[in-house]
Amino acid sequence: MNAETDRLPRRDVRGRDSKFRALLLTGLLLGGLGVSGPQAQGQDLGAPLAQKPAAQSTTALPTANAPAPLTDADREALKTLFGKVRPATLRIEQCDLNRPGDCDDPNGIGSGVLISADGLALTAYHVVEGGRKLSAQTVDRKRYAVEIVGYDDQYDLALLRVAVPRGTPFLPLASARPGVGEALLAVGNGGGGFLQPKSGRLTGLEADAGPGGASFPPGTLQMSAPLVPGDSGGPVLNTRGELTGIVSYISLSRTKGPASFAVPVSASDARVAELRAGKKLDAPIIGIGLNGTFSALLTIDSSDFKQVSELLKLGDTPGAFFTSVVRGSPADRAGLKPLEFNDQNQRVSGDIVTAVNGKRIINFDQFQYAVRSYKPGDTITLSVLRGDKPLTVKLTLIGRSQSQP
Repeated sequence: MNAETDRLPRRDVRGRDSKFRALLLTGLLLGGLGVSGPQAQGQDLGAPLAQKPAAQSTTALPTANAPAPLTDADREALKTLFGKVRPATLRIEQCDLNRPGDCDDPNGIGSGVLISADGLALTAYHVVEGGRKLSAQTVDRKRYAVEIVGYDDQYDLALLRVAVPRGTPFLPLASARPGVGEALLAVGNGGGGFLQPKSGRLTGLEADAGPGGASFPPGTLQMSAPLVPGDSGGPVLNTRGELTGIVSYISLSRTKGPASFAVPVSASDARVAELRAGKKLDAPIIGIGLNGTFSALLTIDSSDFKQVSELLKLGDTPGAFFTSVVRGSPADRAGLKPLEFNDQNQRVSGDIVTAVNGKRIINFDQFQYAVRSYKPGDTITLSVLRGDKPLTVKLTLIGRSQSQP
């Protein structure tokens, strides 16, 4: 986890006009194509887009009505609520309490919230994923040891046990889902702050899990609260002080402004019950990535693929291309080949994936979404074009934690 990390915004080029796309593709060539080598350590396909600072992107958000501004009464109520709930919130750090000075400059910072008298706390999984040593800081600036009880990588949710003393405040889980338009309060550590409030309204439920959002969990909450990296894992609260969501990622749009997204939680949530029982659920990965400037091509459609192909010589059939293969991954063992280019920025090698278990795909995001419908251990069959030659490639998915040293 990098310092003050959030999931990457979902990149979605829906809503851009063809002129902008053409300019984008031209810019990729004029700016040079920074292509990773065949064994580059890229973003694993199928894994949540996590562990990186949130970037400003031109994301097209799921349709939602513009929220009404908070009223003076709303703001006053949320200000009062913040004072009541802040003692139950946490700053999550990647550092070793047993090493003097290690927590003065932690490897990563996120947020969390206590949900039980015995120190159970919820956060976003990407806040703690890969962390060898974790600590939590309470509102009085005291630090306590943290262990991971359970997690669900697909839903970006983790349950922690924090060694806080008895009597430390905690917050109840919501008894019902929030309604669109409701005022909400988030608490986090973004922008260098310490357990600071952010407020807004709920602008959407069931955020679209289509293109650009392959790891959106069902029921995702969309909010107008101005969250930033470091707020990940923090609580989203209704006006009754009940926990209704855990901050997962943010998105910035040229036309609609910023939006924030949270994984929904409630008192009857089966996922939370599974985490309490100690379940640790990995997202499936293949081990390929779409890196650097190519990440802007995550969701291109068939017509855009043809434009790109005219420039890069990708062939006539739209499909998912990639720029890196992780050494030792399922993709590597299956012999999948990333794009490689000559001095004229034209492809000299590299596979184009056109289907997953017979399901047609035309871009990397659809590839990722198809993979995420399976589980680690499942074997899938890819339809691949290598030059003009069609191939069938079988590989077995692994969990993301299996790919880590």
